[in-house]
Amino acid sequence: MPRRTVLNLGACFGAALLIFTAAQAPAQTTNALSPVGQWKTIDDETNTERSIVEIRQVGSELQGRILKIFPRPGEDPAPLCQQCEGERQNQPIIGMIFLWGLVPDGADSWAGGAVLDPQSGKIYNAKISLTDNGERLRVRGYLGTPLLGRTQIWLRQSGSTSASAD
Repeated sequence: MPRRTVLNLGACFGAALLIFTAAQAPAQTTNALSPVGQWKTIDDETNTERSIVEIRQVGSELQGRILKIFPRPGEDPAPLCQQCEGERQNQPIIGMIFLWGLVPDGADSWAGGAVLDPQSGKIYNAKISLTDNGERLRVRGYLGTPLLGRTQIWLRQSGSTSASAD
């Protein structure tokens, strides 16, 4: 008889755990934030607006494309990526995919990608994370280890998507 009581307690515990887990799943999905949408990039050295970019989900990864630039006085308003190599060399920066390969890496963060600096043509490892309830995006470009790199904070454009489409 004691055996039966133990089995019933185990069954009750298992059922409670299943119900708790099921109840939590919808809350996690509806509260999830996504970097998909349009962002204003801010130069980390001058603290000035540099561009509007769009981050999209393409298959299992995130990609970023330059939609608009804010040229400084004397800069070409329609620059080409002169320092880039390969297929991007001398291609227009506006419309260029400059961020790719980012996959989920924990809550509100994505890593494993690459980011192109169109002014230097250099490609860096990239990781991004959402802050301020999805209104800011922390973008880290680095070589080797994330400790050796630079971070920019981008600002979500009003009306841009923030809830995950999952």
